[in-house]
Amino acid sequence: MKASAFQYVRPENLTEAIELLSGDPDGGAMAISGGQSLLVLMGLRFAMANTLVDISRLPELHRVSESADRVFLGAATTHAMIEDRKVPDPSSGLMPRVASKIAYRSVRNLGTIGGSMALADSAADWPACLIALDADIVIMGAHGERREKAEDFVRGPYETALLPAELVVGIDIPHRRTARWGTNKVARKSGAFADSLAVFVDSSNDGPARLALTGTASHARLLPRTSTYAHENRILDNADLRATILADLEDVDPLADAYRQRCHVATAMRAIAEARL
Repeated sequence: MKASAFQYVRPENLTEAIELLSGDPDGGAMAISGGQSLLVLMGLRFAMANTLVDISRLPELHRVSESADRVFLGAATTHAMIEDRKVPDPSSGLMPRVASKIAYRSVRNLGTIGGSMALADSAADWPACLIALDADIVIMGAHGERREKAEDFVRGPYETALLPAELVVGIDIPHRRTARWGTNKVARKSGAFADSLAVFVDSSNDGPARLALTGTASHARLLPRTSTYAHENRILDNADLRATILADLEDVDPLADAYRQRCHVATAMRAIAEARL
């Protein structure tokens, strides 16, 4: 199939982009940057747009900055830039590791971290990673800038906290200089979306332990019981850990079949084990 007919515009700045998105009362204007997901969905007629607003060259979305406590990555930062460490890494190597496992190099060269968050695919890698890192999503709209915690921003499959005519402009991530981390992904083939992906950031002076899971039926979620258990116990009993993960799964993926449940338990336990090596 092919995408339905649409208009294409390239605004000069963020203000113009928001005006273009606001100018379609039917919500038929959509933002596009790397296009690695949107163009596929449009080709399948799962998504349709009257106008594509190309935000890929907006200077505001390419801004990268670092302070003593945090790193800000503009929404147009590509997966490859993170993988190649061409931008500051607040995660002690976690984000480059996650980026390197996303799809294929050609996709990573174009796909962006902001686009991944804005799409909110249930099996995407960045939502779980950014939830585990306790990152903030920076949003801009006609009424100015606002922020959402990553765990609050993603609300369901392809559902986010974005209001009409709002854009993700960047990701603000606290430094995790002394934290240890682990991640594990189960996918049916290399480069595919995850059947299950767990990301664990271990407790340190930078903050409490956080374990996030994606590949669920809904969206990436924090596993609060398991995070607390790992934070409070340096030595983990495998039986207790498994029971705690299963208790969290009752909330975050209650309809998981036996295969997906086994995947979730395995990725969570392996992610924690890697951090504790």
